[in-house]
Amino acid sequence: MADHTRPVIEETTGASAKVADAPESWPVERSEERYRGAKCGMRTDWVEMPGANGDGRTVAARDYMDHPGAAAIVALDDQGRVLVQRQYRHPTRHTLWELPAGLIDGEGEGPLATARRELVEESSLRAATWHKLPDFFPSTGFSNERIHVFLARDLSEVPAEEIDFVREHEETDLAAEWLPLPEAVRAVLEGRLHNGATVIGILAAHAASQDGFASLPAASDD
Repeated sequence: MADHTRPVIEETTGASAKVADAPESWPVERSEERYRGAKCGMRTDWVEMPGANGDGRTVAARDYMDHPGAAAIVALDDQGRVLVQRQYRHPTRHTLWELPAGLIDGEGEGPLATARRELVEESSLRAATWHKLPDFFPSTGFSNERIHVFLARDLSEVPAEEIDFVREHEETDLAAEWLPLPEAVRAVLEGRLHNGATVIGILAAHAASQDGFASLPAASDD
């Protein structure tokens, strides 16, 4: 009898195999940094582009936010619950329930190392098992920011004396909740969660849970 409880993942062939993002960089005539702040900058590139109707080439200015990238963590405990934390986000004028996350701004630090660090700093947790969930560009027309999302399992608490980090500003008001993964999915679909990494991470983790996470690649900074 066929098992209808799990999705069938078929091999990608034919035209659908062509649908995959790929690195590419058009020539930049010149580039100018307009602003540099603590977390990101603003830059204008003058990019060589095809002319109208394919007639020659032209140069167009493109403004964008220059961002170091970020890592977000779907921390799943042994009861199948995902950790979400409430934090004030001033640009949106909202308090948002989000996954633990942070900027990839440590010296020589890759996305996985950032994820491990942020899980300790924001949640006082470590994870023995890490898998890679889909990464994404949250605003491709405006920013080069890339957010890497990880699934963290086999969690354990970190003793307070081992945490060399002091929360400040918005992080002093963090509140935490553990939601069963199906309830977290419901919160996304009902429009109660709006943070991009949280929405993508929860839906991806739920999809991956259907085969016990067997299809997920192990996380690595290599």
